Amino acid sequence: MAKPNNLTLELSLLLALATLWGASYTFIKIGIGTIPPVTLIAARTLIAGMLLLAVLRWRGLKLPRDAATWRRFLFQACLNSVVPFTLIAWAEQTIDAGIASILNATTPIFAFLMTALVTRHEQVTVRKLVGVVAGMTGISLIIGMEAFGGLGEQLLPQLAVVSATVCYAGAAIFGRSFKGLDPMMPAAGSLLSGAVLLIPTSLIVDQPWTLAPSVESLLALLGLAVFSTALAFAIYFRLIQTLGSVGATAQAYLRVPIGVAIGTVFLGEKLSDTAWVGLACVIVGVAAMTMPARHRPSAIADRG
Repeated sequence: MAKPNNLTLELSLLLALATLWGASYTFIKIGIGTIPPVTLIAARTLIAGMLLLAVLRWRGLKLPRDAATWRRFLFQACLNSVVPFTLIAWAEQTIDAGIASILNATTPIFAFLMTALVTRHEQVTVRKLVGVVAGMTGISLIIGMEAFGGLGEQLLPQLAVVSATVCYAGAAIFGRSFKGLDPMMPAAGSLLSGAVLLIPTSLIVDQPWTLAPSVESLLALLGLAVFSTALAFAIYFRLIQTLGSVGATAQAYLRVPIGVAIGTVFLGEKLSDTAWVGLACVIVGVAAMTMPARHRPSAIADRG
């Protein structure tokens, strides 16, 4: 845990992490203006993976070379970057970055549901059940009656973000299998594995050599890869060591209003009245799922 005289620095880094991950949705929104989703995410994973690899080398660490570990990296990549990153980028072609940030913040809720129904490695508590109810209520309010009527042009992209959130929840659970490795290794290994999958797909589907991305989209891509992915991971792994895993997850509910605020300021987005109520429900739900129990700390972090 952080020493008292360093607590201000660690809390500042926690706020920075929430801001970096909250900004990722705005970066994506700007990036997909002239860069197709698959190509944007392929570049994001490659740049961020190479930067994290450079950090590992600087720290004197090397990625494992055995095939079994890389198969796990590849599976983690599918859950943690390839599928969810692409779904969110595709969805943000038609939905606001603020809505995406709210829906995507519910990863702890879905992770809890998975653990309660499948792995059962975490205790079911009243507080967590309240969090699940609040979070699911928030999702329903944000998506609106379209979720029940099955109509509406934004229903599919909103459900795509929810599906990405479920992937993140699975990634958080599967990530427990990397306990013997330095935390940054699965991050770097899974991002590089994701790039291996996405780059050929980008070449076939988007033919990126035919694209003419704008300066704004290219800058957004760099911001997304360098700051919201590589730097954010580096800060997160530091906070794991200083504030602990429970303290680091405080970004999960800080990130929601920050993501909405960034979308409002830089993209001019506005939330509907029901979405504002949904935002409050999601914050309550995520807080209930991630705030530490005094006798048994437990946490699952999610990304943007």
